[in-house]
Amino acid sequence: MKKIYVLDTNVLLQDPLAIFSFEDNEIIIPAVVLEEIDSKKRYMDEIGRNARRVARLLDGLRELGQLHEGVLLETGGTFRVELNHSSVLTLQKQFLEVTSDNRILAVALNLQEEEKMAAAPRPVILVSKDALMRVKADSLGLKAEDFLSDRVVHEYSSIYPGYEKRIVASDIIQNYYAQRKLTLAENFPKVKFYPHQFLVLKDECNPSVSALGKVDGDGRVLEMLVNDDDPIWGIKARNVQQRMAAELLLREDIPLVTMTGKAGTGKTLLALAAGLYQIEDMQRYKKLLVARPIVPLGKDIGYLPGEKEEKLRPWMQPIYDNLDYLFNTKRPGDLEKILAGMGSIQVEALTYIRGRSIPGQFIIIDEAQNLTKHEVKTILTRVGDGSKIVLMGDPEQIDHPYLDESNNGLTYVVEMFKEQRLAGHVKLEKGERSILAQLAADLL
Repeated sequence: MKKIYVLDTNVLLQDPLAIFSFEDNEIIIPAVVLEEIDSKKRYMDEIGRNARRVARLLDGLRELGQLHEGVLLETGGTFRVELNHSSVLTLQKQFLEVTSDNRILAVALNLQEEEKMAAAPRPVILVSKDALMRVKADSLGLKAEDFLSDRVVHEYSSIYPGYEKRIVASDIIQNYYAQRKLTLAENFPKVKFYPHQFLVLKDECNPSVSALGKVDGDGRVLEMLVNDDDPIWGIKARNVQQRMAAELLLREDIPLVTMTGKAGTGKTLLALAAGLYQIEDMQRYKKLLVARPIVPLGKDIGYLPGEKEEKLRPWMQPIYDNLDYLFNTKRPGDLEKILAGMGSIQVEALTYIRGRSIPGQFIIIDEAQNLTKHEVKTILTRVGDGSKIVLMGDPEQIDHPYLDESNNGLTYVVEMFKEQRLAGHVKLEKGERSILAQLAADLL
């Protein structure tokens, strides 16, 4: 049975091509949605770009016919801008204020009432990214759904972790240590492994005996880690996932590394240490570029005085805190002198990365969970020849209004690149900042 989908504004602002995601059903946009999109088109951020893209898309659809009468989409469904059914009388007992949200609800509710009178009534479904909008719809007896087509995974718990634990026979571990590699097809038939995936092998007879290895770029052979367990720029891996991360960060043949994990798991510190080691000691890269999106936690602090570096300092303070630790500075101002003397470290806001080409650099993008798919594509396409880029963040801590743990840019890259030999990923599990920080991450 065909359905009628009424789209909320936030669905189109999240994915301008959302109208093509509903197969052969009827897609309806209330007129008030056009008003809301029009109010966003002047924004100079991702929301504004998507609003302008929606406007161009709808303008192109006019060539197919009158939008208020409905046009046929390439997916087999129909699209219509609803000018009628906007009376809010059906809502006034429950929601008195005539807001844009209530006007969208009124259109969906009135369409549902009309369909009940038809010979073959079709279900009317409101699609919204706003949880409270879906709750209000449900209280009115209107079916509501989240827009899930933009998700690469339906649940964050199912995201690719980058490693796997396997219980194996004792002789498999013995052969692995003796030959320093393991043919996966012979020992794990019919099991698919991803390039640069880590395996933790546990002896079935003696769980205290284990082995750690990394799948090669072709996904066929389990190999010993190339980099030993020595400290990197004074930082030593404290757990097995940090050893995995260090391996990926130090491998020149893996230009894209993604790391996820809760606060305090060591993502930023490990990445900075690996970058400094390869720039200053190995001279593998020319410069270390560290950037993060400017998204405030809580109420914004407004405009800041001073030059660009002074304006960025509050946003980039977490990076400077880690650099203070790595350089073991004692007095205020010491870090600035060190960075000025080195000249190989650049701390930047992602706002300034568009249009650049960045060759021969070690690039760290912190808090990448606050990036959209479009923004993360923009960043990755800036990476020049001979560069390595590290994307990291905690998908469970998102400050972007239209993103969640399953549809953000970081999760998107992890899932889309897991089968590529140029990329490696690891999820850090154990917090190493302090016992209190780990307990807070688990309980709160």
